[in-house]
Amino acid sequence: MGASSSKPTEVVVRNETPIHFSQDLVNQLSDQLSSSAVTPERQATLDTQIRARISAEVAKLREQEEDVLHQISVALEKENIDREKALEGADSASLRHDLDSIQERIKAFQGRQRIPKDFPEVKSARDALLACYKTNVTTELNCYQEVADFKAAVARAEQKFVESLKTT
Repeated sequence: MGASSSKPTEVVVRNETPIHFSQDLVNQLSDQLSSSAVTPERQATLDTQIRARISAEVAKLREQEEDVLHQISVALEKENIDREKALEGADSASLRHDLDSIQERIKAFQGRQRIPKDFPEVKSARDALLACYKTNVTTELNCYQEVADFKAAVARAEQKFVESLKTT
């Protein structure tokens, strides 16, 4: 364990002959150092080359982006077509259901239109009430008798209608 020391020792070697550089060598090295700076013309050329590379790379990336967008749109279109084919049967069934419900509503509306034809006393009471309202525009309370007659006619019509439903 004690074969090597744990602290490194510094070894200093002294050169016996001094080193001197000639002034020409020092000047040449300093000229090379200062000449390694880029001239404005060279810098402009480098800038244009860099801009050209950047614009080429941007164009390449845009082209790749367009390709990816096209692939996505094709995939979505295919997915939509598949979904439409799957829903095609359901669409016709739902359309048939919608048509049936509309026909039922039409029949119900026509049935409501038929009530005044089946009950002429309701129609005559309604006409009398409307005429009273038109003549007494500012004093509607003067039509209380026509309102009572109309309510009674409607009550009789409802009673007849309910009786007709019971017999069928």
